[in-house]
Amino acid sequence: MDSSMTIIRYFIISTIILMAASLPSESFSQPTGAQEDSAALYHEHYRNQYHFSARRGWISDPCGFLYYEGKYHCYWWGCAESADLIHFNEVSRMVHKNVPKGLGCWTGCVVADPQNTAGFGSDAYIACLTFHDEVRKNQSQGLTISHDHGRSFSYYDGNPVLDIGYQDFRDPTIIWHEETGQWLMVVSKTLESKVAFYASKDLKQWTWLSDFGPAGRTYRCFECPDFFKLKIENGPKKGQEKWVLVVSVDWDNEQYFVGDFDGKTFHAEGLKNETGVYVDCGPDFYASRTIKDFDGVLGGKVYSIGWMSNWRYCRDLPMTYGKGFWSVPRELSLRETPAGWRLSQKPKQDLLSLRGQRQHYSGKLKAGRTVIKNVSQLSNVYEAEICFDASAGSTFGMNLCVGGGRKMVITYDADSHSLVADRTQVADFDMEKFEHTSHAKVAPVDGKLKLRIFVDKCSVEIFSEDGISVFSFATFAADDQTGLELFSQQAGTNYSLNIWPLKSIWE
Repeated sequence: MDSSMTIIRYFIISTIILMAASLPSESFSQPTGAQEDSAALYHEHYRNQYHFSARRGWISDPCGFLYYEGKYHCYWWGCAESADLIHFNEVSRMVHKNVPKGLGCWTGCVVADPQNTAGFGSDAYIACLTFHDEVRKNQSQGLTISHDHGRSFSYYDGNPVLDIGYQDFRDPTIIWHEETGQWLMVVSKTLESKVAFYASKDLKQWTWLSDFGPAGRTYRCFECPDFFKLKIENGPKKGQEKWVLVVSVDWDNEQYFVGDFDGKTFHAEGLKNETGVYVDCGPDFYASRTIKDFDGVLGGKVYSIGWMSNWRYCRDLPMTYGKGFWSVPRELSLRETPAGWRLSQKPKQDLLSLRGQRQHYSGKLKAGRTVIKNVSQLSNVYEAEICFDASAGSTFGMNLCVGGGRKMVITYDADSHSLVADRTQVADFDMEKFEHTSHAKVAPVDGKLKLRIFVDKCSVEIFSEDGISVFSFATFAADDQTGLELFSQQAGTNYSLNIWPLKSIWE
């Protein structure tokens, strides 16, 4: 464990908490922006137009998503509500009330308790989060309670509900385990590179069940665990379910393990041959959370949203309205492959509602660059689907956010099946930590390489292999970097490209 990075994270999170706490509260009855009559709101420089960000201030780790009472409730210890996970109504900048001084509210989760197992009432929303003692540096798990549909939470006087005397014991996720009729908590023992499993009947008294780990990448941190079931979408076990454990590692990545849970212990499959698989191939997808369905109406669908930033440089990003934003929502499933179980992530279907008039381009690429006309006018707010014919070999790809001598480069080598995304030269400001090249082996399907790409004001998300390999990047291109180019090493590569402008979710 890099102790200096831990201290830095303590400082960053404490700063975020103090900044959020110092902001004025707003009326819960008013929609986002109602108290700020400004034409510039949600159109600030670098403000994404269809990725959620807070109206003002910091937004980082998702802190518990649930679907309950007919809507999605999304927390970063601010709160936003949504009918579709695309359009959001921000109802609070800081939901926790009367928390004792000296306790920082760190990452956690929120559950509904319609059966009143905890005795707080059947209408209660209950947040379980890490309280960081700023003097003792101790981290423990505690509760806050809401009786206004999850919009504000009061500190529970019986806190902490789980304290093992650790300085790095954090980020609880709680689920209801139907098979054993009790609550389960997964929480990180960061210094040990372990995830601990606890059980409770009432959310107040917790019993240790087991630890998982060390496993996979354990270099700097092992935090923000999530635990959920996924349906298998192909193969002889199609329709069956497996448990998935996701853990954030090294401040800039997530890895996942697939296996079975017997009510006490998680047994991951394939650990002798692999040590966890990355959720995202890019540098900017972290601390993701799945939506827990307490209404039972999502039909078993599992959606996930991650923080699109990186603890190495999140403080230095040049946003004017605040810092941080979340990914587009992704629907998850599990696929059986020759390499083992693989997570499949597909953009939520409701994103189609943002599409404008399609622009279509097709033909054969010449050697060198081909400029795609009429894309620059979309101001980096669009979706693209492109299909390259990879059967003839060659190296080809596309340049996004082109202008002023800068661009983001996506290159595919048809012979080695290597897909490389390079954002080193895309940002219009100098920041050494921001340089990053990511790659993955992406096999063509029927000789075709298909990519689905979401470009927003300061981000790019690339979905390949039908969602098995995904790349998420913060980009921060300048206002004049809006061009799109295709390129090929050799002439003759066939391509088909569709572009849709996407409507702003803020309008």
